[in-house]
Amino acid sequence: MPKWTDFGNFWATLREVDVSAIRAEADRPVVIACVGHVDALDTVSSLLHAGADRYGPVGIEPLEMVPLAQVAERANALRGATMLVVCVDTRTPLVQREVDSFSQIERLSMPALVVLIGGATLPAGVTLPRAIAAASVVIPDQAALDAPDKLASAVLDRLPAELQLSAARRLAGLRNVYVRELVNSSSVTNATYAFASSIPEQIPVLSVPFAVTDMIVLTKNQAIMVYRMALAFGAPPDFQNRIVEIAPVIGGGFVWRQVARSLVGMIPIWGIIPKVAISYSGTYATGIIAWRWFAYGEILSAAQVRKITAEAMGIGRTRAKELIEQARKFQPKKSRPADTEVKLLTDEAATDSATGKPSLLDRVRAMLPGKRA
Repeated sequence: MPKWTDFGNFWATLREVDVSAIRAEADRPVVIACVGHVDALDTVSSLLHAGADRYGPVGIEPLEMVPLAQVAERANALRGATMLVVCVDTRTPLVQREVDSFSQIERLSMPALVVLIGGATLPAGVTLPRAIAAASVVIPDQAALDAPDKLASAVLDRLPAELQLSAARRLAGLRNVYVRELVNSSSVTNATYAFASSIPEQIPVLSVPFAVTDMIVLTKNQAIMVYRMALAFGAPPDFQNRIVEIAPVIGGGFVWRQVARSLVGMIPIWGIIPKVAISYSGTYATGIIAWRWFAYGEILSAAQVRKITAEAMGIGRTRAKELIEQARKFQPKKSRPADTEVKLLTDEAATDSATGKPSLLDRVRAMLPGKRA
């Protein structure tokens, strides 16, 4: 099995990655003001802190807990928060002073999330202002296995995108949901890029330079995904140390997946779907392996990696077919033969029957030295 030290060009590629913006994003201040019943506040705090915490606490505690009865006197401080979480235990009656606090909360005019603990029905005589009730999540049983992720998804949906990494870094309960979305979006991004770069690679003279270029792009994308994941789980922010840490865990398969994907991409026409599938599965498998390492210090077995990769390959093939169908829909109508199946490249290779002009592919070939065939 090859080692990362055998691939100096990959190290050179990774050294070019500018992670200063990501590091600054992870350090942005986040204050989440939680207002509600004391018991409900304890429940929300427990759920938002429940998660993998291998590296220990990071930064300043982002949660500010405010009992409902104290909202009026602490209104000015609450206005400085990033977002507001209203915590209501639907099984506990509210006194009038607590009910009046909802009007104070509405006047704060800030992003808010209502967390209903115990059920969706509010205590008798309590009606939430429309602006507050617009976004809510119900946690029927705080001991349920899906309770932390359900709350985490709702909180991350209300947070601005640029603050989600910072929030996950400080609140262990947000990490799994943040990282799951990170792995999925990175896999789709790399698959989409691989598809886009596949079209010029079908021209033999251009295939090698394009294959090398997208190897670099996909490697950088995977490295950035891994670095964001490390920061989300509270790892120290030094980029090179994090890559050195994860390299033996991921293994040489990381490199060979990139090589295999690019070689497959050099096969005209037939290489597009396998190439996109390998790009997706390679990124997805890398993300899952890194996830288990940064969360729990766990190294997946070869059998586990093969299973994850095989499942991701199936998803990647589906994604490739979807991208091809989308590309067909956006082809200019004049290049589509009315009585034949639309093909991505064979249509381009044919002479335009309406104008008699050479196709794009023929014009490119005419500019190349040597044989035109």
